[in-house]
Amino acid sequence: METATHPELTDNPGLQRSHPGYQGIYNRYVKRLIDLLLSPCLLVVALPIYAIIAAAILLEDGRPVFYRAPRGGYHGKTFQIYKFRTMVKNADSIGSGTTALNDPRITGIGGFLRKTKLDETANLLNILRGDMSFVGPRPELLRYTRQYQGKEKEILMVRPGVTDYSSLRFISLDEIVGAEHPDEAYEKLVLKTKNELRIQYAESVSLKTDAHLILLTIGQVIKKIIQTLGARR
Repeated sequence: METATHPELTDNPGLQRSHPGYQGIYNRYVKRLIDLLLSPCLLVVALPIYAIIAAAILLEDGRPVFYRAPRGGYHGKTFQIYKFRTMVKNADSIGSGTTALNDPRITGIGGFLRKTKLDETANLLNILRGDMSFVGPRPELLRYTRQYQGKEKEILMVRPGVTDYSSLRFISLDEIVGAEHPDEAYEKLVLKTKNELRIQYAESVSLKTDAHLILLTIGQVIKKIIQTLGARR
């Protein structure tokens, strides 16, 4: 399977290093310092938005407000990811691990949160705790991280993050996996390329790489929000 065809996601001078980025000081120390400085400030700013999202979820489907589930993390350590709940209660026990196109488990407010990526803003709690970083591979299900072999193990040498090359490449994942057998489609059409892009990030991680990815992500999220609001008119 070929890797992403978007040049802005693959053109990275950081890959020309004498050692992979994940071994550098930036990945091991500086990224965490940046996370600790920024995440409390952003949480304070986000609190009014969190209150509105929480109220909308409670009014439509009651508690819990947050979705929590185990994911494979830094150095292979398991952690609980936080996201705003976008599906019916106990959705994990009544369907696949991969969200299908027009998945019936998604609630009304959940559909809006997913399309605008607002559900993932709760990842700030994980960043503050040290489970995640602002930039890094999206946290993966344990059944996949436990199967990592060879260079795939490099993915675990960086903290999972809110965004990276793979999350930008597959920003509309549900449309790629379709409505039927989403787990099979994910493993066949997405997983290999996604892991290749995750490895690319681990090997090229730097301040320049992270700044580039954040700017690309902001642009993509704004585009998704505009599309979502336009479709609701």
